[in-house]
Amino acid sequence: MRTIRLVLALLFALACPAWAGAPVAPPASMAQLRLSFAPIVKQVAPAVVNIYTRRVVQISASPFANDPFFRHFFGDTAPPGATRERVQSSLGSGVIIGADGTVVTNHHVIADADEVTVVLSDKREFEAKIVGSDERSDIAVLKIGAKGEKLPTLAFGDSDALEVGDLVLAIGNPFGVGQTVTSGIVSALARTNVGVTDYRSFIQTDAAINPGNSGGALVDMDGHLIGINSAIYSKDGGGSLGIGFAIPATMVRAVVASISQTGKVVRPWLGVSAQTVTPEIAQALHLPRPVGVVINNIAAGSPALAGGLAVGDVVLAVNGHDIDDPEGMRFRLATLPMGSDAHLTVLRGTEQRGIDVRLVPPPETPPRDATDIGGNTPLTGATLANLNPALSEELAMHHGASGVVVTRIKRGSIAQRFQIQPGDLILRVNDHPVASVADARQSLAAAAGGWRITLSRDGQTMTLQIGG
Repeated sequence: MRTIRLVLALLFALACPAWAGAPVAPPASMAQLRLSFAPIVKQVAPAVVNIYTRRVVQISASPFANDPFFRHFFGDTAPPGATRERVQSSLGSGVIIGADGTVVTNHHVIADADEVTVVLSDKREFEAKIVGSDERSDIAVLKIGAKGEKLPTLAFGDSDALEVGDLVLAIGNPFGVGQTVTSGIVSALARTNVGVTDYRSFIQTDAAINPGNSGGALVDMDGHLIGINSAIYSKDGGGSLGIGFAIPATMVRAVVASISQTGKVVRPWLGVSAQTVTPEIAQALHLPRPVGVVINNIAAGSPALAGGLAVGDVVLAVNGHDIDDPEGMRFRLATLPMGSDAHLTVLRGTEQRGIDVRLVPPPETPPRDATDIGGNTPLTGATLANLNPALSEELAMHHGASGVVVTRIKRGSIAQRFQIQPGDLILRVNDHPVASVADARQSLAAAAGGWRITLSRDGQTMTLQIGG
């Protein structure tokens, strides 16, 4: 790979002799002009796979099913009002990261799939099992049964070592045309304002990425996997506009490790809520410029409290990586192994200090006590649970929130008709405070006449009045 970098430097010097410091003679042969990424592609492309998914969905049969005219053209169909099955197919890309057949791809590539098929570049096909999938990071882990066959693999690189301007290659299956390689540079790092995942700190690249590239590899000039292509900025046509986003290898590796060990993703719990330091906050805190995030709430019994973090502290960095917003801090913490210590660089007043916090799983206290609400109430068909740190993490809710939360709504239920939504916090039922699922059940059972449900949604309090 060092040879490739030297050739790149030579080509740049040939194109821009003023940068080289002295005039350079023109190339003497075609060999001197031949610059190719082929050695890297030959090394890494075999480990990038195509992923085909299938799922069976129920669709309504045509109301004209028994009409002789339509049956003449469309044949026999199901009776009116019945449903029939349809197989939906989709495609994407993935990367083999383990000789045991471990494949990483995007969650949205395999979401709701009944069957997943992995096809290698040499045309070998394998049925894949979904080991685990994490919607919040958009990462999924598959396993294919190699049955003793040798599989190509791609090793992880250090995405934290990337710099803007570094050359990268994107490999995937755009539009289903087959494996395709595109080249570009790293356009930006730590993009947190892309609303694709909850844990977002994307690598931005101008390497052409199109539909079907999702789950494919972003590789560096050493032939290492430094990102999983996940999203593009596009307009009506859906094609590449030179703005693509990849999930950094540091996050991919952490999610794969958690799923491989436990079958799900368990992220470290710090137990704080924070906000970006705006120019106004910086002025109020007497900071020379807006930097870091300010801590505005710390949960009781949390690692942050035990480590000495205080409300009003400004977190500047996590393990030496600068922090610009809460998303960036969450990303950095989520890439660290459970049980390790995170070193926070903190500004308290005018003093900068280091604070070490132990990363532990979010606790299940109080117990969830998840309960399906039956009977004939405005909440019938809703599943209620006691909010705790673990559930707050799963639902991406504010760490300081507590009480009773709606986790699921049954389709066609009374709760759905009254527009109750997952994530709603139930505050009061008929003006009785609801602090637990037991309180909610008791208040629902005691109600008579009308209903008055007070809930909190996205930080806003609203009241549902029914009858009475």
